[in-house]
Amino acid sequence: MNAPFLDVLVYLDGSEGSISALMYSIMLAKSTDARLHVLYVVNTKALGELVKSHIFVDQEKSEYLSDLKKDASRHIRHAEKLASQKGIGITSSIIEGSPHTEVMNYIKKNHIDLLALGSINVIRSRREELTSENDRMLRTSPCPVIVVKDNDDIWSMFEEDY
Repeated sequence: MNAPFLDVLVYLDGSEGSISALMYSIMLAKSTDARLHVLYVVNTKALGELVKSHIFVDQEKSEYLSDLKKDASRHIRHAEKLASQKGIGITSSIIEGSPHTEVMNYIKKNHIDLLALGSINVIRSRREELTSENDRMLRTSPCPVIVVKDNDDIWSMFEEDY
């Protein structure tokens, strides 16, 4: 089957929604022979803002950044394991910076045809709307975006011999 996309990017942030998007994308890549990319962005922009607002001091920032990098590595290893279970190879990357900016740069640099995101959180305020990384990616992506919502169904399908 020829799909209108050859390269799919999953933005992984460790949330249950992003894991669902990963599972869905693995199944999609398997059924269409698309290449699968998985990107985890360590949000150093938000970390810098915490230091600016004196919520963290510099030493806490270093410790927290180290923890964030460990989390990123753990989530990428999990993504590689899930893809391997279904016989899919992935290109995985961990980048530091602003998630929105880094995802948009990755899309352009790697000629991504489809971006997969986990569920967009319910936005309760104008501020949350302006700061929601997934929402910004959805609105500004230069390629089509698929938002994976149905976590239980996706997990069940993935566990079946798909």
